[in-house]
Amino acid sequence: MSCTIDPETIEHLTTFHGHSCPGLAIGIRAAEAALERFAGADPADLVAVVETDMCGVDAIQYLTGCTMGKGNLIHRDYGKMAFSFFHRPSGTGIRLLLNPELHKGRGAELAELMSRKQNGEITRTEEERIAVLRVELKRLYMGASLKEMFSCEASDSPPPRPARILQSLACDGCGEHAMESRTRRFGGRTLCLPCFELVEQKI
Repeated sequence: MSCTIDPETIEHLTTFHGHSCPGLAIGIRAAEAALERFAGADPADLVAVVETDMCGVDAIQYLTGCTMGKGNLIHRDYGKMAFSFFHRPSGTGIRLLLNPELHKGRGAELAELMSRKQNGEITRTEEERIAVLRVELKRLYMGASLKEMFSCEASDSPPPRPARILQSLACDGCGEHAMESRTRRFGGRTLCLPCFELVEQKI
C-alpha cells in the first residue's frame, strides 16, 4: 500500500524541511510505520533513534513529535538508513532498515551524480539525470508498501532512558559551563570536551 499520510500534512512537512526529495520520502515512510505500529500512543511516550543525519530525520521529527529538545529523538552517527522506534510504557520497540534492493541501483547512481556535482564535475546532461532520478525515487518510495520499503525487526534493547538534568560544571580551560556528563578530568582539572580534545592532541 502506498503512503497513507494525507497530502496536506506532507505539504506542511515539505515546507518545514525546505524541499521535497527522496530522503524526505524515506523518513515519511519510516514515521508512517512507527505511527502504525504504535497507533494511539502519546507522542511523549515515543522515542526515535536514527542512525543517519539525512533529510528523512526532519520527517520523523515532524510526524512523530520526537525531538532533540525533548530528549526522545536520538542520533547515532552510523551512516545507516536505519530507524528505531520505542514505546516507553510498554518497553517495546522496532528497528526499520531501508531495503537497498528497492531502488534497483538508482539510489547509487544518484549518490554518484551528486558527488560529481559537489566536486564541480557535473555536465548539463547529468544535471537533468539527477532531476529525473529524484522524481523517480520519490515516487517509488511514496508508492511502495512498508514491507517493500523496510525490513522490520522487534528490538531486543530496552527503550533509551529519559533525558536527565545534570549539574553543570565550569571548565578549568575556557571557563564555560558544561553538563557534568560531558566533562573530562585531566591533570587534576575539569575540562569540557573541546578543551579536553585540545589537551589530548598534545600528548
